Amino acid sequence: MKYAQAHILLVDDDASLLKLLGMRLESRGFKVTTAGSGREALNRLETARPDLVLSDLRMDEMDGMALFGELQKRQPGMPVILLTAHGSIPDAVSATRQGVFSFLTKPIDKDELFAAIDEALAQAPPVKEGDDAWRAGIITRSPQMEQILEQARMVAASDVSVLVTGPSGSGKELMAKAIHNASPRASKPFVAINCGALPEQLLESELFGHAKGSFTGAVSAHQGLFQAADGGTLFLDEIGDMPLALQVKLLRALQERQIRPLGSTTSIAIDVRIISATHRNLDKAMHDGDFREDLYYRLNVVNLKLPALRERAEDVPLLAKYLINQAAARHKPFVKGFSPEALNLLASSAWPGNVRQLVNVVEQCVALTSSSMIPEALVSQALAAEENALPSFSEARAGFERSYLIKVLKITEGNVTQAARIAGRNRTDFYKLLGRHDLEPGVFKPGAEQGPPDF
Repeated sequence: MKYAQAHILLVDDDASLLKLLGMRLESRGFKVTTAGSGREALNRLETARPDLVLSDLRMDEMDGMALFGELQKRQPGMPVILLTAHGSIPDAVSATRQGVFSFLTKPIDKDELFAAIDEALAQAPPVKEGDDAWRAGIITRSPQMEQILEQARMVAASDVSVLVTGPSGSGKELMAKAIHNASPRASKPFVAINCGALPEQLLESELFGHAKGSFTGAVSAHQGLFQAADGGTLFLDEIGDMPLALQVKLLRALQERQIRPLGSTTSIAIDVRIISATHRNLDKAMHDGDFREDLYYRLNVVNLKLPALRERAEDVPLLAKYLINQAAARHKPFVKGFSPEALNLLASSAWPGNVRQLVNVVEQCVALTSSSMIPEALVSQALAAEENALPSFSEARAGFERSYLIKVLKITEGNVTQAARIAGRNRTDFYKLLGRHDLEPGVFKPGAEQGPPDF
């Protein structure tokens, strides 16, 4: 049993069956709360939130479907399994269309029951205690992520700089927000900027501000993000893409706790915590001369490395359930979830685009479905569409650079001097480009066993 310590609310108006089922569940390690009616079950919710509700369908006063309706109002997303001695196909179809997770017929097969409980708990958002609101944006039950979150909570109490690393789309900004929310600065601004999305002068102006007339188009003074985040947290996303000249100015600002707006002669004191993130290998960037070593150590006091989604596959059903509830609420409220086959396909996919790709797949499925439960075929279609999707500008540029470098190295048979001349770059810059794309000139020389693939 994967979730044997979960809390189950068991509801049945048959006292003997309630006792028997409760003993069976407790024997498997579940924490069990019992209720003899739907009304009593709702009262139990006021003192403790279970992870799952297991209820009889046929009960006096409030039956299982009425109880399910009330649960959805009070605890949206709470998984519910219904039991009945009068099971029928119409009842099961109606229940699952309305969002009931599973529908089992008495007498209950214990293996079927425990399998259904495990599947339901795999999709259920983990119960958060009151002091866990800081991390509410991060949906996980992965031990690896829980360990990282515990480290994040501990480091949040201090004011040290944090570098969040991990593949693109793995949730680095969400982690930065969680650290901010858990810190003494939580009541102050959290300000984020992507350092790779702006040209150098504009990025400098956005970070430090500028004085009126400092450059063409600066018709008025502009307050930078350091000032906007005063007292709070400034999140520098894709810090590895920051130009070297700007890295010098950032380092000086962090050392002196002062900034000087572009075109100004006056320094301004700042009180800002820095959290930065990158998907790049900064150790390699330092070695290649693309990232300042002194800035690296200033930013990387604590490093939190986020795993790829494929490394936390147990979170895929959980995230899919959370995301589909959000997407359905915005677009199609009749959509209740994924079929078991669809969830299995989601969980077994590679997710090269990580959580961001999962978001896109869920959004596509909700947009295209006409049924309450999304089938496996629609998930397969959405995954195929993702594979053929137009890449981002950064991805397209990186792909072009690599293809271009391979082509000139093939033309020059691995002669870096000639290749750099064709590319219009000096040898140092050309070697940096090769390092960025993990290309070795030697494999292109005559007699080399194999060159890299053409992509």
